[in-house]
Amino acid sequence: MARLKLALAQIAPTLGDLERNCKIHLDCIARAQQEGVHLLVFPELSLTGYLLRDDAATVALPANDPRYLEQIRQSSRGLDVVVGFVEEDERHRLYIASVYLSQGEFLHVHRKVYLPTYGIYEDGRFFTPGDAFQAFNTPFGRMGLLICEDAWHLSGAYLEWMDGADILLIVNAMPGYGLDEIEGLPLPAFVRAYAQQLTCVVAYCNRAGTEDGIAFAGGSAILSPSSQLLAQGPYFEEAWVTAEVDLDEIGRVRQQLPLLRDERLDLTLRELMRIYGVGR
Repeated sequence: MARLKLALAQIAPTLGDLERNCKIHLDCIARAQQEGVHLLVFPELSLTGYLLRDDAATVALPANDPRYLEQIRQSSRGLDVVVGFVEEDERHRLYIASVYLSQGEFLHVHRKVYLPTYGIYEDGRFFTPGDAFQAFNTPFGRMGLLICEDAWHLSGAYLEWMDGADILLIVNAMPGYGLDEIEGLPLPAFVRAYAQQLTCVVAYCNRAGTEDGIAFAGGSAILSPSSQLLAQGPYFEEAWVTAEVDLDEIGRVRQQLPLLRDERLDLTLRELMRIYGVGR
């Protein structure tokens, strides 16, 4: 497919209310189907809300959840969807996770690797960190998925790029501070940097709404592989952000700016092993 119609659901989920939040997802999926959207992306912990703390276990779901995730899976046939939730594994460890559903099938689950414990953030107190940055194949090409703090660490985006990702999906629950002004609206600097440095399509989906007095920033954005801002949502408000992405542009940009071709993965690996002390 040469063109990908992307939609970012900049929603304001209700903390801990799986029923209400599931309905929001189903309504957004119905809208996406009516509008001919190919890929619909929801923000971090879109099904549960973010500041769960000790309530995380009460809303945790297995990846094969027969209720909420199954409803979303059944309704999403005909498009691809990214949904955020609290995942509980078979040993009752909890993860901040996002699942990629493709045409009604579970395709990939990413577990948040970097769990912040600074400022207002307490992820590391309640969740287990993921242990992988892996790209995955979709009907629209190979993608990478990062959850919030993952994107603030260069290694996550770099590893997924080296693993073949040409489309980078970044899902967030980021409050409205520490932002940079780009083309009149707030946007974390890494969003444009990844589009430009990795010559990738970047879809950045951040939530809106408030929890415990904390306002989430919104400002979701879609950027082309030449780092052109294709669409961006408003600050702090719920929004529906869409853009048609020319996937053929990835090849054209990489011919003009052959950063991927010239990347020295062997050198990077060798230097990381030296820094880490392998072989001493």
